[in-house]
Amino acid sequence: MDFKIKPIRHNQLNELQAISIETFTATFGQQNTADNLQHYLDDAYNLKTLSNELRNPDSYFYFLYVDEAIAGYLKLNVNHAQSENMGGEALEVERIYLISNYQKFGLGKKLIYFAEQQAKQLHKKLIWLGVWEHNNNAQHFYEHLGFVPFSSHSFWMGTDRQTDILMQKSLKG
Repeated sequence: MDFKIKPIRHNQLNELQAISIETFTATFGQQNTADNLQHYLDDAYNLKTLSNELRNPDSYFYFLYVDEAIAGYLKLNVNHAQSENMGGEALEVERIYLISNYQKFGLGKKLIYFAEQQAKQLHKKLIWLGVWEHNNNAQHFYEHLGFVPFSSHSFWMGTDRQTDILMQKSLKG
């Protein structure tokens, strides 16, 4: 499978919005009410919010292409863009989203390895992320890649307070 990871440019904002809504809905739509899901999508993935995120110098967005088609994307945060104050030596993987047709081909692992490379280039010593407490498959996936749980935080899906398990991995070299 031929794949490429490329930075997302501002002129790709509509594609970013479309894939954000598609992948988030596919992953979490069945477990949440339609109203809560729609509230979240309207808030998190409106064009103004995404545009501001893309312009943040401490956030990095990448599309994953498979045979020239967008298969997913990755959002990384450092410094004050992190959703938790983890300090200057940490990099957060805030979003790692794959379109359903591209799952189960090892692409998620490639995105995590890419995130680790980016963290090392930025001289970070730690990579971390949050995983919904009910997403056991994702938790096991990250554990298999060397991440360990260290805390939790609240995540709001509309009016529903949910919990993300925070997981981290120390980087060597």
